[in-house]
Amino acid sequence: MTTAAPDAAQEMLPRRAAVAVFLAFALAYFFSALLRAVTATLSPVLTAEFSLHARDLGLLAGGYFLGFAAMQLPLGAWLDRHGPKKVILGLLTVAVLGCVVFAVAGGFAGLMAARLLMGAGVAACLMAPLTGYRRWFDAGTQLRANAWMLMTGSLGMLASTLPVQWLLPVIGWRGVSWVVAALIAVAMGVIVLIVPRWRSATAAPGTDAKPAAQQGSYADIARNAYFRHATPLGMVCFGGMVAIQSLWAGPWMTRVSGATPLAAATGLFWINLSMLVTFWSWGMLLPRMTARGISVDSLVARIQPFSFAALALLVLLGPAAGGWSFVLLALYCVLTTPSAQVQPVVALAFPSHLAGRVLSAYNLVIFVGIFLVQWGIGLGADAFEAVGWSAADALRGAMGAFGALSLACWLHFVLSGRR
Repeated sequence: MTTAAPDAAQEMLPRRAAVAVFLAFALAYFFSALLRAVTATLSPVLTAEFSLHARDLGLLAGGYFLGFAAMQLPLGAWLDRHGPKKVILGLLTVAVLGCVVFAVAGGFAGLMAARLLMGAGVAACLMAPLTGYRRWFDAGTQLRANAWMLMTGSLGMLASTLPVQWLLPVIGWRGVSWVVAALIAVAMGVIVLIVPRWRSATAAPGTDAKPAAQQGSYADIARNAYFRHATPLGMVCFGGMVAIQSLWAGPWMTRVSGATPLAAATGLFWINLSMLVTFWSWGMLLPRMTARGISVDSLVARIQPFSFAALALLVLLGPAAGGWSFVLLALYCVLTTPSAQVQPVVALAFPSHLAGRVLSAYNLVIFVGIFLVQWGIGLGADAFEAVGWSAADALRGAMGAFGALSLACWLHFVLSGRR
């Protein structure tokens, strides 16, 4: 694992204040993750109401990630200059607007516009806290906080499954959007009250007189050896896992395994619950493991191959897995989580005044990957169907192609790390 870069801007928060700040940011990230994953639960009703094809569903879910990714480069500079509090509050206003547009949409174009707004609006929900944590927490606590933020995301994705499925007959999918809009507004109020203001870092010794927040460029970040080393892993392996967890796991269970929408939502519930427990465990274990010299890179090298085995078994069994397909999907997602821990390691390779840009640049890599994999699997499934494959076999073929690409990116990470 890389060591933290020299840092003159560290401003450690007292323990009680740190916990309060974490919880305030975690509440916003909870709703960000709920919006990310809710398309998987809503896919049956949206497909029926708007006659969506697989490519439409993939594009609709990917629209969130496209809007999210489009914000990452300006977001990094905003975070370094203006701080997490101002930036996340401004963007969450856009997320509320996206929920409202989704609730009143009359067709695919309206749904797509809403998903773009949602993605742009929640673009800072993880990057803002991680930028703050880079300055406010020590290195071990940063790894723990990153894992527990992802755990909170899993909790949000958990809420997007059975709870949303139960609400659909009561208030409908439009009503769900209105409720989420109101709850995001509440989260904004909590951030206003709890998160401290940001003090711009001063110029580092021996540099020009510009504020530290204005030093450094994305080109410098992209040239960093560890950043380049981790890019394919983040884009395809981790990004692809999120793409499957937040969209294609649901259609897999209905189209390939023959599950009902309720059974698929139940399967998604257990997948997301397993992710929640996994990220909580990483938060407990990572500081101790790194203190003993066990690096995140070594965890990726040793654990990630088992995720490919789970995915291969899922594709090979197909309908034969029946109602237990969610177990293989859960295993695939859980065993991919070591790659999620690479993001704070990338940030620790740079000084804290670059944290916003570094984290946002790497997040851009991840979310471009999510968008491409979500849309790409849909395109692949439609292409296989066009040549005569059944809907189930077409999705299996597309997922298998993704698995081969993911394996190649993991091999690049391991082999380039050894070099």
